[in-house]
Amino acid sequence: MAETSYPFSAANSSGGTAMVSQTQWQKMGHLWGGDRVDYNLTATSYSSTALPFASRVVNTRDVEIQPGRAWVGGFFYELDAAKTVSIDANLTDKARVDTIVIRADMSKGSVNLAAVKGQPSASPIAPLPQRALGQQWEMVLYEISVPANNGAISAQSRMSFSMPPHVASPWNTRDTAYYLERGSFIYDMDVNGGDTQYEAFIGRDGYVINRHFGKSRKYTPSMLNSSGQPGSRSGRWRYIAPNMVWFSVTLATTTTSAISTSGSNWQLGFTLPVAANGSNAQIIKGLLKNPDQRSSLPNFIDITCELPKGNSSSNAYLYYPNTSTLKQGLDGLRTLPGKSTLTLSGTYEIDAFGEN
Repeated sequence: MAETSYPFSAANSSGGTAMVSQTQWQKMGHLWGGDRVDYNLTATSYSSTALPFASRVVNTRDVEIQPGRAWVGGFFYELDAAKTVSIDANLTDKARVDTIVIRADMSKGSVNLAAVKGQPSASPIAPLPQRALGQQWEMVLYEISVPANNGAISAQSRMSFSMPPHVASPWNTRDTAYYLERGSFIYDMDVNGGDTQYEAFIGRDGYVINRHFGKSRKYTPSMLNSSGQPGSRSGRWRYIAPNMVWFSVTLATTTTSAISTSGSNWQLGFTLPVAANGSNAQIIKGLLKNPDQRSSLPNFIDITCELPKGNSSSNAYLYYPNTSTLKQGLDGLRTLPGKSTLTLSGTYEIDAFGEN
């Protein structure tokens, strides 16, 4: 079996070679990154003519493509002046969908714009790009709608763009992100072990943590509107998506004494790990285990937790089904019985962007 490796400073008997063919270059080059237009989308909005390879239909059958740069199938391509691509007429009674591609053609030894013709059909679909090493490799720029009976064509962008490289920070990640381009991902590696490793994104809406890595974070929830605190309180949470948190809470009374609402309060609550987004109310479900049926409550009680609309704090409030009749619906939970355990878990939207 032959072993080949390249490029080295000189050919050798171990299979190393110095010069590479265009096919060998492509075998290397396509691994360096996916096909993409060489342009980072850092602005909050763009007009249709502001981006590379912008297009317009001219002479009813031609598409004029403006300058741009791209990486396709392991090769760099640059168009430095407008170029027109012709679309074949469609004289049939069925519509067609064509594409305009950037094509790396190994037989020609070049990369060029090209039109790819679809098939007329009652439900036309666009032809898929070719991606064959050593042959032709295509990246789609536009889908072209070609109506039946030679109707006027139209172009819809299908371009994929480059983006800033992902970077990492040992600490001070949010402050470091201030200097990055929009569209950047940054990883907090927390090399001193003082916090949690996470991924963040700097986008149009600002800085947001996408997800925590590794172990979930611990926190100690507090009972709200209550005469005291349960003997056992534990919570865990983590970011699972932009502006989204998963959490779980366990509040347990360790003595036979119940914890009730204080003063004029009519329902118990507890604190969340991160303040909720109060643009809308949110609901979490839970379960109250009361094995000794203390405080005249059942063994198991379905608990509904409300994160109220307009509430930008970390507070959540508890409801349970009326124990006398279902017709009464839900009542505020006023008592956490002695020797009972309340468990709640779920996901909710937080207020990372200051929407409240």
